[in-house]
Amino acid sequence: MEATDTLSSDKLADLCEEYRRHNGFNAEDYLTYGVKRGLRNPDGTGVMAGLTNICNVHGFLIADGERIPDEGRLTYRGYDVKDLINACIQEDRFGYEETAWLLLFGALPTPAQLERFKSILGQFRELPHNFAEDMIMKLPSRDIMNKLAHSVLGLYATDPNPDDTSIENTMRQSIQLMASLPTIMTYAYQVKRRAFDRESMFFHPVDLTLSTSESILMALRPDMKYTDSEAKLLDLCMILHAEHGGGNNSTFTTRVLSSSGTDTYSAIAAAIGSLKGPRHGGANLRVRSMMNELKEAVADWQDEEQVYQFLASVVKKEKGDGSGLIYGFGHAIYTLSDPRAVMLKATAEKIAKEKDMMQEFDLYRLVERLTPRVMTQVKHSNKVICANVDFYSGFVYDMLGIPSDMFTPLFAVSRIAGWCAHRIEEVTYGGRIIRPAYRSMVHRKTYTPLQERTE
Repeated sequence: MEATDTLSSDKLADLCEEYRRHNGFNAEDYLTYGVKRGLRNPDGTGVMAGLTNICNVHGFLIADGERIPDEGRLTYRGYDVKDLINACIQEDRFGYEETAWLLLFGALPTPAQLERFKSILGQFRELPHNFAEDMIMKLPSRDIMNKLAHSVLGLYATDPNPDDTSIENTMRQSIQLMASLPTIMTYAYQVKRRAFDRESMFFHPVDLTLSTSESILMALRPDMKYTDSEAKLLDLCMILHAEHGGGNNSTFTTRVLSSSGTDTYSAIAAAIGSLKGPRHGGANLRVRSMMNELKEAVADWQDEEQVYQFLASVVKKEKGDGSGLIYGFGHAIYTLSDPRAVMLKATAEKIAKEKDMMQEFDLYRLVERLTPRVMTQVKHSNKVICANVDFYSGFVYDMLGIPSDMFTPLFAVSRIAGWCAHRIEEVTYGGRIIRPAYRSMVHRKTYTPLQERTE
């Protein structure tokens, strides 16, 4: 192509067809060469790639080489996440900051340690001088996740010692990122509103005394007002999203980059890019889209047969996004239950009653009950599946009045605690660059001079 050529749809189609002519694999090749696609073993378990003290995700048992479904459990540093959340509910307090401390340091903080940690996070919540103007306002993005990644990379330039990977420097960078990412997120959203939605943009002064969830709600709302129950519901969501083991895609991305010796900003920006994917953190947006389509397509939300037929059409790729997936169901590890979804569901019901949204909540419950049957009868799958955290998280955010643009970014703002904990562990104890092998399927070819080649 000449430099003046444009990539029209026809030209792109030709180029892609040229690619397809010379590429691709036979499905049986993966079995022939023992390739573990997705770094998964044949029984669905993940390939063991490392050790961690940070988190454990339990969803099944192995007996006589067979996978036996079990109730899901999620533990942070050995503590059941249910116990962490129940303690906050009983004591009527926020818990995300305590969870972040636990993930970073490996032990629960004392009251004095927790207060100091909250104070440090508050001090770092404000962005560097002119950062919002130069990095966010001058280059707005339709997608907040991309702006998060771009801004995190931009923070590298403001760090006087960005490349030092000592535990002291990495810890400093981690805490600063945990504090500043919520501010970046809310600023990016406000700029997006003005630039692309033609709506008013507002930046409120940062209140250094607020919890993370309170500061987010205050920054999102024009009048800066929120209720204590709303802030604590968001806090609960953040605790549940804070960490999920070393094998999930974005955390593994953090560890892969960290193993190379790169800087903290590059590792966290890459994790954000991973989380954006609809097969990972972006799934909650797909759930919301699917449920909105269901609400429009089904006249009676209480009619089980109508809802069943809609879900069946999604599996048949007749409705939904054409993927055949009922989003919000199934997990690589959880089988009988996802503990995060169980806790979100229980809390969501209470708030739904307060906000007169029980009809919609009942629809979610009906979809949760019918989906396993649809997968068995329509897809003929015998895999045990349950609702995962993505199924109810979007509904909870809707009840909080949080726009859908913010669903996945909120996931990132919560998960950065886990990412940073894994980065520190990998840099301190990993010791080797992560480098799996790929089987080459290329056969030796004889070079053909340019003038002798034909179409």
